[in-house]
Amino acid sequence: RIGIYGGSYGGFITLMALLSEPGEFKAVAALRSVTDWAHYNQGYTANILNFPETDPEAYKKSSPIYFAENLQDRLVMLHGMVDDNVQFQDIVRLTQRFIELGKTDWNLAVYPVEAHGFRETYSWVDEYTRILNLFNETLLNKN
Repeated sequence: RIGIYGGSYGGFITLMALLSEPGEFKAVAALRSVTDWAHYNQGYTANILNFPETDPEAYKKSSPIYFAENLQDRLVMLHGMVDDNVQFQDIVRLTQRFIELGKTDWNLAVYPVEAHGFRETYSWVDEYTRILNLFNETLLNKN
């Protein structure tokens, strides 16, 4: 009965933990997460993983989207549509992959007015209420 959550790089780490070690975590909340390093800031990732064209294996081993088939535990993803750091398309691509794979234990909450760092109080309240509800439903259930 372990739940984890994280945002930005922490969101990436939570997705990698959930998808690379299925069954270890009962519930995960991933906030504004990188899902595919090939679609992130190339100047940042190239220093770590080289370029997707020259080292596709590094990107494949390091990106949650390539582990989507392993989803078996509860997941909620939360992302602002006008994110100026981790582009919204990143979470949309992972969502599409879950749909293609017929995965059902996930949800996506979209925040149309929010960038990478949320500013609106109501968005923060909604985001953390969803995380709390996820953890209450999954971690406190004795079944």
